[in-house]
Amino acid sequence: MNSPRTVVAGPATWNTMVRLDRLPDPRPHTLFARGSVRTLGGTSAGKILNLADLGVASTLVADVGTDPEADLILQALGHARGAEVLARRVAGPSEQHLNLMTDAGERLSIYLAVPEASPEPDPAAVARVAAAEHVVLDLSAVGQALLPAAVAGGATLWTDLHDYDGVAEFHRPFADACSFVFLNDDGTDDHRALMTTLLERGASTVVCTLGARGAVARTADGWFETPAEPTEVVDTNGAGDAFFAGFFAAHLGGAGTAECLKAGARQATRALGTRHLSPLLDEPA
Repeated sequence: MNSPRTVVAGPATWNTMVRLDRLPDPRPHTLFARGSVRTLGGTSAGKILNLADLGVASTLVADVGTDPEADLILQALGHARGAEVLARRVAGPSEQHLNLMTDAGERLSIYLAVPEASPEPDPAAVARVAAAEHVVLDLSAVGQALLPAAVAGGATLWTDLHDYDGVAEFHRPFADACSFVFLNDDGTDDHRALMTTLLERGASTVVCTLGARGAVARTADGWFETPAEPTEVVDTNGAGDAFFAGFFAAHLGGAGTAECLKAGARQATRALGTRHLSPLLDEPA
């Protein structure tokens, strides 16, 4: 079988999701959770699941540890049917988070563990990147290590900067190297100014998700907007990765920016309707 021509490089994690009525105040006290679930996390894992949901073959490049959580991560990734998973085992724990969530979509994410970072990329991953047509470099040590190979390989580069504030140094190489740049508006009071700056720095398309207010894109042709799709919200975790996948799949199909935004909004509802990154995780592997 030929290798997928899309590579997504970045985190696949094991998360404990705790639902609260509201995020805790900064003082000693006791709270009662409304519920909790342990499930697959990580922005790259979310993208791979949603690309699989849309029928887009892709390769995930991620580091996992040598702990039991690594096996849980890999088992969960088996739900991404049609995806190739290149998961390098590194010494120590897998990446794990404790996420405190509210019905309003607020989230406090606490890193419980991270894998040992390696400055050298996996040779198998470098080979996949060299043959790829599209490479998604998510914020991570894995994405950072693969960035030079991705630039040299000549693929179209995509990145997701999440709550970028326009000045964070770790984000800048990703922003400057990639043609398609995604972010949300959590880190800025003026997302349009930041998007324009990113376009001036070399991006061809900049997309900002705005939660319940939809999303906006900026290209050389101007501004494009879409509202959020009406849906019952079960959990907001992973909605941004689902949006990215919907936009990406529509772009591969030849759609213009406006239609890609609508496709992203439609796919976001898939993540919003489940307590997992994708409803694929509700199905038997």
